[in-house]
Parts: sequence; C-alpha cells; structure tokens
Amino acid sequence: NLGQTAYLISLLLSNLNNLSPLLTGFKVHPEESEISKLRLYFQYFATAAVAGEVGGPAWSFGSPRPDGSGFVEKLSEIWGQLKDGSVQPDASAPRSPKDDQIDIFACRKRNDDLPGFLLIVAQVATGDKWKDKSIYGHVDRVFLNRWFSPLPVTQIISYHVIPFARPDDLIRDDVLVVGNLLHRIRVARRVEEAAALVQNDVVIEAFDELNNATNWMQTYLRRARSA
Repeated sequence: NLGQTAYLISLLLSNLNNLSPLLTGFKVHPEESEISKLRLYFQYFATAAVAGEVGGPAWSFGSPRPDGSGFVEKLSEIWGQLKDGSVQPDASAPRSPKDDQIDIFACRKRNDDLPGFLLIVAQVATGDKWKDKSIYGHVDRVFLNRWFSPLPVTQIISYHVIPFARPDDLIRDDVLVVGNLLHRIRVARRVEEAAALVQNDVVIEAFDELNNATNWMQTYLRRARSA
C-alpha cells in the first residue's frame, strides 16, 4: 500500500552510499537518475503526509512544481483558497524565486472562510545536512514579509519532513531546531491517513504520482531479488 511504499522509499533514501554503508557493493544500488526520481517521489509522499497530519488539502510547492507553475502564480493560487492576507511581492523581493525554502503548504479551513485556522508550511529534506535546512523562523521573519501585503494573521506552523529514522532521545532537540518533525515512521502513517482524505474528495496535489512510486518500487524489488 502507499504507506509501505513511503516507508521503503524513505529507507532507500536513508541508505544511499553517501549516507550509509548498508548498500555499499549492492548490485542494484539506485542509479543517479533513479535517486532524482526517488527524491521527487518523496516530495509527493511528504505532501500527502502533511495533508494527513493536518486533515485537509495540501499543495506541493517545492521546485519544480508538479503543474509547472511559476512561484507567484502558484502562491496566488493557494492564497486564493486560504483567503487570509494577499500575495503582493515587496519591491525588494528576489526576482526569480524557486520556492524560497517552502516545499509544502497544507491547511484545515473553517466553514466560515475566516482567518484563524490550521496552516502548515513544510521543508522536505533528504540529505545528511537536513537539520541545517530549518525554515523555523524564516517563514515569519522573511517569507511573509517578502511576498504578502497585507500579511496573513493566521499563525503558521513550521514542519520538517525527512526520510530518516530518529532516536527518541534526540527528537526534542530536532523539534527545537526545525519545528514539528515528520520522520520515516510518521510519514508512512500519515500517508495512509491522506489516502482516506482523498476518498472524501480532499485535494492533495500530486497524490496520483504515488501510484507511480509504488509501481517503481515493485520493479526495484524484483530487480533486487534477482540480484
């Protein structure tokens, strides 16, 4: 199922040669083109996991975006639904932004369409320096002031999504540095919850790509067994 695929892709990303000796010498270590595909798939699984976490729709904002949209175009599309603040880039903002460190937006709107709802922004990190990529603080201090006028008043919760497992005794410091954390086990569980949301017509961007990830994983496992 999708939760199992999310876990296996996380496991592979956690044990690439530049991160772990586990697959050293393994005949079917993913090739560079496959690693790029795995990272993209993980971005989509992370989007689903954050949707499951908040219990509402989610958008895959990290570059390259699934729909090929531009930065301001996509941000305006999302805020057209959130309706809190207005996308209005400051004159000093970067001219060619990719995603300004934000990979996912997700929310749980209230029926009255007014501010004061659950709103998550997330960074997805698959490298060994993942803890250095915290967006905790960047969102309020930089991102909102660059791209909005008036500013949203809803409190934004920062998340970090990683494919790695984390020891229980280190989680507290992780959260202090990066904000709320979805690691390998949490991602898999939340993806399953996202599947139930989709059945109830909640829109999760790139969710259809998860079946392609499952097909890729099945093919990879057959190759691994043959080797």
